Amino acid sequence: MSEDEKNPARQVIADYAQAHFRYFRTADGTVYAQRNGHPVARPIRSQGTTGSHRQELMVGLFKDGIGVFNGSALKEALDLIEALALSEAVQPVHIRVAPGFDGATWLDLGRADGKSVRIHPTGWDILTPDPREVCWRRTQLTGELPLPAKDTDGKGIDLLFGLTNFVNAATECLAIAWLIGCLGPSVPVPAPFLTGPQGAGKSTAGRMLVRIVEGMSGDLRRAPKDEENLIAAVAAGWVTALDNLSHMTPDLSDAMCCIVTGAESVKRALFTDGDVHRAAYRRPLLLTGIDVGVIRPDLAERLLPLRLERPRVRRTEAELWADYEEALPVVLGSLLDLTVKVRAAEAETPTDLRMADFAHLCAQLDAATGLGALAAYRAGLDDLNDDVIEGDLLAQTVLRHAETIALGEAQRMTSTEWLHCLSRVHSGDEPRSLPKGWPTTGKVLSDRLKRLQPTLAARGVLIDTGRTMRGRYVEMTRPATVPPHEQLTF
Repeated sequence: MSEDEKNPARQVIADYAQAHFRYFRTADGTVYAQRNGHPVARPIRSQGTTGSHRQELMVGLFKDGIGVFNGSALKEALDLIEALALSEAVQPVHIRVAPGFDGATWLDLGRADGKSVRIHPTGWDILTPDPREVCWRRTQLTGELPLPAKDTDGKGIDLLFGLTNFVNAATECLAIAWLIGCLGPSVPVPAPFLTGPQGAGKSTAGRMLVRIVEGMSGDLRRAPKDEENLIAAVAAGWVTALDNLSHMTPDLSDAMCCIVTGAESVKRALFTDGDVHRAAYRRPLLLTGIDVGVIRPDLAERLLPLRLERPRVRRTEAELWADYEEALPVVLGSLLDLTVKVRAAEAETPTDLRMADFAHLCAQLDAATGLGALAAYRAGLDDLNDDVIEGDLLAQTVLRHAETIALGEAQRMTSTEWLHCLSRVHSGDEPRSLPKGWPTTGKVLSDRLKRLQPTLAARGVLIDTGRTMRGRYVEMTRPATVPPHEQLTF
């Protein structure tokens, strides 16, 4: 009897697996399998349609002539392997973009051979990453990118914007800055909001921007109806693109804020009572729509408005996408060249903008190219502040009342007193009912004013809260010195 016949089937499978795969765990305790020399890792418990480790183990055993084993033997072997892997060192897995050694970052091309792009301080190369440096996780949303072209001399950027309908060069440079930000694994970037009249090609332009990073299979999606499905979609890909938004609920707005700047979702693990499943996420987000109604101030600070116009000459979908697919390797190569150049540029970080990392990236882009991205970003945020004010009666009322406050002076009252004051300002001399959504208590007013703080500050009105021996107060101030771009306009 041969030695293999003496060993139980589970032992044969376990020996084969440990000889051909590397097993490790992530910080949340999930065990992954990685074929020796290959950067793609699969969770050993995965039953997904993109291929599970169980399946690749069965195929390897069969092709190498070891045999076909039943489910019980495979389960027992994988149980043993999972237990052994829990004592291994922790290593993260990444989707599409990952940090590397020596200040480099990696871009997964989604190819079966594992070839990826290494972006380093002096350039970029197409390589197969060392499995101990980068572990890629693939899902159904991981599309394949073409091999980027070398020595493009920036032609790809012109080709891209020759296929889109952005209104001006300022909008185009913001789109470039966002694409460069998408190639950074640790830089939160604002969400481009593609707007314009009907027929301006917002969805087409959105697809083109997304497919530079996600491949030709990348597409726009309808916004999920609940936050749990939205988080599941976000966690399975890199860029999340939501199409044709016409209304934004408060819950969806808050979820988008979390996606842009990062958050963690915790829920009960399946089939357990005392364990939880953690999902941390921060992803690039892209939105399209004509009008989404009222934009909440906290989301406005995380948006990047990109306007489009109707084209003078229409092209068929087949012609447009054929030209795009042909140009994509050159577009990607030009974007990588520009990314290296921008990362090497030195620039000061603006300290007055919430998305400071993206503002710094815009400053670096300006230093490298002189495009004026930072000024365009400031102008876009100013437009969004106007949108917030136009959609918020309370903000309009506060600004109207602020005109009665002398420059350099402050008014301090309790939130209840402010509610009565602002209600009188809104109603005027003629008594009329307050509008739907108007604050009903001082606490509600105080909370609303806290949300509006950045928007009002951009118009020269500062809101502050505090506490004295008499209780809490809200203070409204018009500073004596206001930068020209923040002067009160209403």
